[in-house]
Amino acid sequence: MATASGEVHHPVDPGISKLQFAPFSSALDAGFWHELTQKKLNEYRLDETPKVIKGYYYNGDPLGLPARLTLEFSAFDMNASIPARCCPAFGTLYNTNTFETFKSCDKKSLLEKEANEIWEAIKSGAALENPMLLNRFLLLTFADLKKYHFYYWFCYPALCFSSGIHIIQNPVCLGERFSLNQIQALQEAYDELCQKEGVTALPYFLIKYHDNSVVISLLKKWDGFFQDQGGKVTVGVYDPCNLSHYPGWPLRNFLILAAHNWGNILQTVEVLCFRDRTMQGVRDITHSIIFEIKLPAKPLGPDCPKAVGWERNQKGGMGPRMVNLSECMDPKRLAESSVDLNLKLMCWRLVPTLDLEKIVSAKCLLLGAGTLGCSVARTLM
Repeated sequence: MATASGEVHHPVDPGISKLQFAPFSSALDAGFWHELTQKKLNEYRLDETPKVIKGYYYNGDPLGLPARLTLEFSAFDMNASIPARCCPAFGTLYNTNTFETFKSCDKKSLLEKEANEIWEAIKSGAALENPMLLNRFLLLTFADLKKYHFYYWFCYPALCFSSGIHIIQNPVCLGERFSLNQIQALQEAYDELCQKEGVTALPYFLIKYHDNSVVISLLKKWDGFFQDQGGKVTVGVYDPCNLSHYPGWPLRNFLILAAHNWGNILQTVEVLCFRDRTMQGVRDITHSIIFEIKLPAKPLGPDCPKAVGWERNQKGGMGPRMVNLSECMDPKRLAESSVDLNLKLMCWRLVPTLDLEKIVSAKCLLLGAGTLGCSVARTLM
C-alpha cells in the first residue's frame, strides 16, 4: 500500500488519520508484446523516440484482485475501442534498442517530465476540460527479439502533497450511507451522463444528492453546480481498487487538481470511489466506498509537486519486470525469426534502402560447389 507521501508498506489499521492509496499493477497482454514486436520490426526499427499508447482500467473486479492497468494488442491504435465500462488511460512508450540503454535510462527524469505535463494540464485548466489528462502513464521497454524476452518498467505518475491527506470520516460502503432509492438514482444518473458524453466510463464527476435524488455532472461544470449545497462538495472517481478501506491510484492527481483549483474556498471534500461490479448477471455498486478528507491548508506553489509512481517488481523491489514468451514459440520459427532479425539489423544500420523482401523472394541457380562455389553459397545464405 502506498501512502500519500509515496512510501510503500503493508496496510495498517483502517483507523489511520492519513489517506492511503492502492497502487496500480500493470497487466500487459501477450498480444501487446506481439504487436510491439511487429511495430519494432516493420515501423520503429532503430527509432527510440517516444510513442503514444493507450490502456484501460476497470472498476468491477471481485475482491482479491489488484487494481490493474491493462495494455492489449490494440494499445498502439488510438482509435481502437476499449471494453465496455472500462476507463481509458493514455501513456508514453519508450522502447530502447539495447538492454544497456534500458538499464541506464534516467527514470527520474522521465517521471519528472511526465509529472510536469500533468501539472501544466492542471494549472492551465486543460485537465478540467479533459480529466483523462490526469491519468497518464509511462512504459519503458526493451524487446530481445532473438530470445523473445521482454523487459519493462511501468510508471503511473502521481503528484504528492508534502504533508499527506488527512481523513475526517473513515471510508464506509455506499450501501451504509445511501438508501436504495439513492443508489438506484446514482446508477441511472451515471449511465445517462456516460451515454450523453459518448464514453464507456467517466474518470471523475461531481455529485449532488438528497433524500431520493442524485444528480451528477462533469468536472468542468463545477462553477454553479454546488451553489445550493451549503458548502458541501462531493466528487466521484472511477475506482479500480476493490479494498474496503483504501481508494485506488487515480484519486491522487485529482486531489491535487482540487487543491489547486478550489483549495482557497474548500476545506473538506467528500469522495465517492465508484465501483460497478456485475456478478451472476446482477449489477451492484453498493460496495463503492465514500469518505471525507481535509484538503491541506498550505497552498500549492507554482512549482510541480514531488511525484512518485514507478512500479515495484515481483520481489517487491524497485526494478523492472521480464516476460519470457519463447516457450510459446515453435523452436523452428524462433530460429527463423532470429535469422530474420539479424538481416534486418544489418539492413537498418548499413543499407537502409535495401529491399529485404525482394532479396528473400529471389532465386539463384549455382553450378559447381568447389572452392569458389562454396564461398559463393555461404555468402548467398
